[in-house]
Amino acid sequence: MNKAANFAPAPGNAPGMRGIRFSRDWITRPLFGVALAGVTVAAVFGGPLYVAILAGAIGIAGAREWHRMITDRALGPDFFVTSLTIVAVLIAGLAQPHSVVPWMVMLCGVLASVLLARVRNEPPAWQGAGTLYLSLPLLAILLLRSAPHGAMIIIALFVAIWMTDTGALVVGNLAGGPRLWPALSPNKTWSGTLGGVAAAGIAEALFVMLVGGHALTGIVLGSGIAIIAHCGDLFESWVKRVFQRKDSGSMIPGHGGVLDRIDSTLAAAPCLSALVLIAGINPLFGVHA
Repeated sequence: MNKAANFAPAPGNAPGMRGIRFSRDWITRPLFGVALAGVTVAAVFGGPLYVAILAGAIGIAGAREWHRMITDRALGPDFFVTSLTIVAVLIAGLAQPHSVVPWMVMLCGVLASVLLARVRNEPPAWQGAGTLYLSLPLLAILLLRSAPHGAMIIIALFVAIWMTDTGALVVGNLAGGPRLWPALSPNKTWSGTLGGVAAAGIAEALFVMLVGGHALTGIVLGSGIAIIAHCGDLFESWVKRVFQRKDSGSMIPGHGGVLDRIDSTLAAAPCLSALVLIAGINPLFGVHA
């Protein structure tokens, strides 16, 4: 989630239209957002192979930003270890989605990142965390695609995340008010945060009803994903604050870097995957699609 998503009015301006700051991001952000959403939806309905290809591309781009953020080196050995781990985990997930093989591959990749960091006298915790931070959610999405109604569950995940972002942007601009956590993310407001949760709950209810499920399930699912999405956003803000970065990158106009765009998904995907694949709960009760 881009950090402009939850925006406070300029100091001294009363909440409302006078406090809104218009910029070209209001044009580039939706345009690129719709394009990215289209590619994502096409991959999800295309099947697990297309999900793996898109996840691999996003993961490698994210790995480049992560390692550049913590070491000022975009294409070092640490980047290649993380990238190879992501690719190997996704291949294993395609080949044996119901076995421990993908998880063992992931563990080996994390350990390799940690050992390489120790050899190079770099922070092993941050290097290993980057490999886990990216490979775990990408594998979770791939495994979700193989679950019953997996495509619809993944789309439900993205509907909630996208509407959380949109609701936070709109309500945060219109209402303004107190900051959520000024020391961590100075532009985030309580109004934007709650607006994002409400927007996700409403949109998810409509989506779940559209595919044959129950509205109340959609509200609970959407609101829960939104809360986790906000936590993922704050986590990435904290990492950037630790390493004194404004954005993880500038690859996506209007959104910042890849990590800025997917931070919410990286937090929400493993939680939803655990709910479905471990707890055995279908978040779209009654769906026939």
